[in-house]
Amino acid sequence: MIELTGNNLTVEQLKRICIHFEQIAISSKTMERVQESRVAVDRIVANKEIVYGITTGFGKFSDVRIDTKDVEDLQLHLIRSHACGIGKPFEETIARAMMVLRLNALVKGYSGVRPVLVEQLVKLVNQRIHPVIPSQGSLGASGDLAPLAHLALVMIGEGKVFDMTGKPTDAASVLAEKGIKPIVLQAKEGLALINGTQAMTAVGVINYIEAEKLAYDSEWIAGLTMEGLQAIIDAFHPAVHEARGYPQQTNVARRMTDWLEGSRLITKQGDKRVQDAYSLRCIPQVHGATWQALDYVKEKLEIEANAATDNPLIFKGGKLVISGGNFHGQPIALAMDFLKIAIAELANISERRVERLVNPQLNDLSPFLSAQPGLQSGAMIMQYAAASLVSENKTLAHPASVDSIPSSANQEDHVSMGTIASRHAREIIHNTRHVLSIECICALQAVESKGIENMAAQLKAKYHEYRNIVPTISKDRIFSTDIEAVASHLRLQNDSMGTLTLEKT
Repeated sequence: MIELTGNNLTVEQLKRICIHFEQIAISSKTMERVQESRVAVDRIVANKEIVYGITTGFGKFSDVRIDTKDVEDLQLHLIRSHACGIGKPFEETIARAMMVLRLNALVKGYSGVRPVLVEQLVKLVNQRIHPVIPSQGSLGASGDLAPLAHLALVMIGEGKVFDMTGKPTDAASVLAEKGIKPIVLQAKEGLALINGTQAMTAVGVINYIEAEKLAYDSEWIAGLTMEGLQAIIDAFHPAVHEARGYPQQTNVARRMTDWLEGSRLITKQGDKRVQDAYSLRCIPQVHGATWQALDYVKEKLEIEANAATDNPLIFKGGKLVISGGNFHGQPIALAMDFLKIAIAELANISERRVERLVNPQLNDLSPFLSAQPGLQSGAMIMQYAAASLVSENKTLAHPASVDSIPSSANQEDHVSMGTIASRHAREIIHNTRHVLSIECICALQAVESKGIENMAAQLKAKYHEYRNIVPTISKDRIFSTDIEAVASHLRLQNDSMGTLTLEKT
């Protein structure tokens, strides 16, 4: 059980909650903070004070005064009108992460919601009642309004949730079945639920978890390629990398050396050639730079996971209520754009290694790794597929954060597009996993021709693991099936991803 305090939620804890379904709790001390901020909201309503979103309309309607008798209707209308999501729903894992992140923001005690609303969210998370949330429609400021409105619908007994088979079903029937009474939103509560960055951050967290694993996988796959091409290990000498000074680069070189320990396929400079192409020689430099980006992204995600991002925020027991802009998603937009570029580069360099594995002008292997060159094409079109994916990644890697478009009659005149950046990063991760799968298949074939008995022990274990997934290429077959099989195994193979089966690779 993980206790949410609003202050110390980590990516590792989110992995346990959202992927391994660990349950959550809120301490009584944390609930006291929630109650204190709620008392302040009740006083504002009772005293008919003019405070944005509590006794006024929203956005351009912020100058419209709302009567006390209408504050509940104001919140209900807000949720229904803002539920404008479009397109394919987010995976359940992401919907769950959105709920946990929104809950963690609310329990900081700056949002003015009732404890009963917090308790409702805890029940939904712990009973795995996950809202169906369309993935498109957010500008990333004022936060992720449309996606979070679909989350809030479930709390009031409207909208849809995923059933046990992953199909959408009416939330009202599931809540009734579980004995959970829908919430009637009171002053500020609708706004507190939807004014924040939890959609982009939820996608970002799941992106990071998968990207981190992909970065590790890219190293042993590159190691297989190095054995298949009898590459030179000297370039990984620690002195080279310590001379530059980036710890991530040094760490990649060390891990690559560990993977290749004991290999009789790896060469020294001058044995077969003086130096390798950049896609082999510069693995620590390129992959290391991706790790630098991952470190940056993780830091920003953990800050945002513990941030108060709604508006207005309530301080000093209600003596200070400030309408600000913490809902603006620019920090996560930039982080996700950085992640896009970093993961796209793993695909770029992997595809170049695939080319070296299949091009007979660049190696001494069978042309295109074919069992019968000419009669059979072998891995020729797998390289085409990899090239297509890296080209698509280049389009997706265009920064979403440099775009903006005014909304709400120019009141909200600069927005982050952070959720678009997160979604595009997700597609790049998906594409990159498939490029690395292609490299893996080609490298497995290459090391066979060089002698499995001469492989490094750790890589030989990987060879046997993946030969159980894809057989040797003894003749042409439908390689799409192999690529998908390897990609699925890469995604699910170890504890980093647990038993995540909520999205097909």
